[in-house]
Amino acid sequence: MSRTVRTLTLGGFLLAALATGCGGSGGGSGNNQESGTTFTPRTMADALYAVIESDRTVYTRKVVDRLQDEEKVIEASEHWKDDKALPLPAQMFRMGAKMVSDKTDVFTYSLLSLWPVNKQNAPKTEVEKQGLEAVAKKQKPFYAEETLGGKTFFTAVYPDVAVAPACINCHNNHKDSPRSDFKLGKTMGGVVIRIPLSQR
Repeated sequence: MSRTVRTLTLGGFLLAALATGCGGSGGGSGNNQESGTTFTPRTMADALYAVIESDRTVYTRKVVDRLQDEEKVIEASEHWKDDKALPLPAQMFRMGAKMVSDKTDVFTYSLLSLWPVNKQNAPKTEVEKQGLEAVAKKQKPFYAEETLGGKTFFTAVYPDVAVAPACINCHNNHKDSPRSDFKLGKTMGGVVIRIPLSQR
């Protein structure tokens, strides 16, 4: 019996993927299940990660690092509303993930770490823990299946790498950070993408 992702047309899949970016609210729904191309869970997760990681890197390098560390125009702050500052990259990530989860149940994504500044971002399942340990060692994706709440999911964990000085400066100097030795190009955590599986 083969595992398949819900069948989506190419357009429906791209709509779901682009929902992770800054392309506007859109009127489409991630629940659009038309007949068309079927993607394997791994292919879908890899494609979603490509979008998520690219958006995250662009925001970190071209917005936060440039405006805060290079040009010193505005700071990024975890209290960004009160401080009239930029959201931290991790906060921007979570806001996007929340917006996507409000639009679709085709997939979810989150940012977790073995060394989280915010304890709610620690691994909660054995697969998450195994995945984070694996990407910390090899910086390669980790794939597994897990059953949560009676449902089976394809879970992929990808390395979340420090791509700019702003990343390591924030984590190494934060009072709640369990580590102060992060370096550029090294894994700080993982992007977890979870896709519900159906059987045929």
